[in-house]
Amino acid sequence: MFMKDHVTKQARRAKEASRKLACIPAEIRNTALLAMADALEARQDEILEANAKEVAAAKEKSTRPNMIDRLILTPKRISDMAEGIRQVVKLEDPTGKIDFEVTRPNGLKIRRVRAPFGVVGIIYEARPNVTADAISLCIKSGNACLLRGGSEAIRTNKKIVEIMKEAAAANGIPSTAIEFIGIIDRDVVVVMCRLRKLVDVIIPRGGAGLIQRIIEHSTVPVIETGTGICHTFVDKTADFDMAIKVCMNAKTQRPSVCNAMETLLIHKDIAEEFLPKISQAMIDSKVELRGDDACLKIFPDMKPATEDDWSTEYNDLILSVKIVDDVDAAIEHINKYSSQHSDAIITRDADNAQKFKLMVDSANVYVNASTRFTDGFEFGFGAEIGISTQKLHARGPMGLEALTTMKYLIDGDGQVRQ
Repeated sequence: MFMKDHVTKQARRAKEASRKLACIPAEIRNTALLAMADALEARQDEILEANAKEVAAAKEKSTRPNMIDRLILTPKRISDMAEGIRQVVKLEDPTGKIDFEVTRPNGLKIRRVRAPFGVVGIIYEARPNVTADAISLCIKSGNACLLRGGSEAIRTNKKIVEIMKEAAAANGIPSTAIEFIGIIDRDVVVVMCRLRKLVDVIIPRGGAGLIQRIIEHSTVPVIETGTGICHTFVDKTADFDMAIKVCMNAKTQRPSVCNAMETLLIHKDIAEEFLPKISQAMIDSKVELRGDDACLKIFPDMKPATEDDWSTEYNDLILSVKIVDDVDAAIEHINKYSSQHSDAIITRDADNAQKFKLMVDSANVYVNASTRFTDGFEFGFGAEIGISTQKLHARGPMGLEALTTMKYLIDGDGQVRQ
């Protein structure tokens, strides 16, 4: 009962703050965000101290290295968090933007404008940089936020929130526009997802289990940010040097994140020559390879892939590899096993590139580039609230506009309907 009451009070405070925030000019919100960015850098030692304790605790529990990588903050990562906020400030304010306007024969002036949701609930795991990203995007778009981060980063998240709330309050933003739920109990997620009249939308960021739990229990609308089972298909016309460079980046640059490649598909006509080259490069980078029967005949130094491998998000230095007949077979495999996140083709065939772009049913489809670019910052959105794999409202990296809805403003002069 205490937990439900506590979370409800936080949500109610955020709801009240959201109404005030909707009336605060963009200039004040921008000034506050710049102050938050400066404060994160100025007080980075406090953040790093809290984070070091959590990293040590994770190591004591023998947490997987890729998960520790998600947890760790460094001066560079804090600087990147602050820069992300500054990039958000530079972006156009989506609130009040008119995307439809008409004057009817009866004189009614009708406009459709972008408007904040109100309170955005964000449930996430591990990565404390999400805290700063979420706060900055919500404040910029005129929304209050109710945050629930993972227990493994509770100290770090609390410190980030404390610093940003203080900077917000000192610069004209209600501190209650930023609410962080510090209760570790997992049931708090269910409570949060059922506050339909107080929370306007829920955005989960985490593994498949967390997302599925939220979808099953939520009475609040959910914007689903899916797992990243990302593919790269190397076509028969691919430039080998380019393909190796792109594939290595997609798998090894940061394997613990959702836009890392998990499955490599290779055209059968180049497999004899290309597979040994890319396999050796992966092995030299400590990547464990799991191949189908055709791969094992060419490069035996792989583990046999199982059916489950094609639908697994490893978040680790593990890669499943399959040889396919052609671009159509690659597209069929991707549409069957992909999480509709990010998929790529490496090719010099313009027709195959176009077919891949049109037929792969994913939020982000690449030609001759790494899937690692699926990121709000890389797309020019500043920070991001998540990467949506659904098709309603928002899809792909979600920036400011994805955090707004629409409303119609109608100005009249006494008109009545006949």
